[in-house]
Amino acid sequence: MKEIAIGIDIGGTNTNIGLVDREGDILHQDSISTMADGNVNDFIKFLKEKLTVILSSHSDITIKGVGIGAPNANYYKGTIEYASNIRWGEYIHFKEAFAQQFDYPMVLTNDAKAAALGEMVYGNARGMSDFVLITLGTGLGSGIVVNGKVVYGQDGFAGELGHVNVKPDGRLCGCGRRGCLETYVSATGLKRSLFKMMVEETDGSDLRNISYTDLDPRVITEAAKKGDSLAIRAFEYTGKILGEKLADTVLHTSPEAIFLFGGLVEAGDCLLIPTKKHMEKSLLKMLRNKVKLLPSGLMDKNAAVLGASALVWQEFA
Repeated sequence: MKEIAIGIDIGGTNTNIGLVDREGDILHQDSISTMADGNVNDFIKFLKEKLTVILSSHSDITIKGVGIGAPNANYYKGTIEYASNIRWGEYIHFKEAFAQQFDYPMVLTNDAKAAALGEMVYGNARGMSDFVLITLGTGLGSGIVVNGKVVYGQDGFAGELGHVNVKPDGRLCGCGRRGCLETYVSATGLKRSLFKMMVEETDGSDLRNISYTDLDPRVITEAAKKGDSLAIRAFEYTGKILGEKLADTVLHTSPEAIFLFGGLVEAGDCLLIPTKKHMEKSLLKMLRNKVKLLPSGLMDKNAAVLGASALVWQEFA
């Protein structure tokens, strides 16, 4: 019988499910609606129905446990707290509700922290005990690993680098504060920077003909690689802010490496070169050229499911 972890990633729209072995091979993957406007108990019943169907075709496996990554999930309490894209309520006792429907052992954590575990178990951080993972999507998430363990802090919410302050009176963030890092460094942040430059500067750019809704990092990346000056400067500005804040992060944990993951990282050198330049420039001299800045090793894989499954191997193996 093959030992399997069930990895589940709960997103604002869809929930991804995977059966994952110890080597990181996904034997089966599927998805269901998160039913974000519904009731958590209805969602868990729906999840159980789907898993029952999935497992019925895999009789030669043993389920070691279930790992779940979710926004604003509290590892200690098994709760999901004040998640803006999941409207089941402000304070959801998710682990308790899960236990009423499932007999499997389950562990729940923040989606970015799950991604950091996935990097350590299956990705480029294998063999590392001190590193940081930054996820760059619609927002900015992070997972910090020190001495081989994810940093949770006393309440489960340590390491939220997306909400460190860049500018006290800066851009409004979804959290209600102003100037958070993710309002500048994310897919949304890159778009906001580019549009601000379009308003304030007169450079010619094909991007001026694209609506804000249709503009995404891929389009901006293609323009930058073709030499579009506004696109290049938007990435330079984004990389500068990210690099400066990564330098601050290095001071806290002195990691061996910082990994970048997410759609924005597909820009490659357009983002990595300015980020690395400004990180090294902002570091104390004694720390320069000691910290690797690398893309995630899970960029072409279902990192969310792998990260969630990695929780099982760490928690129950």
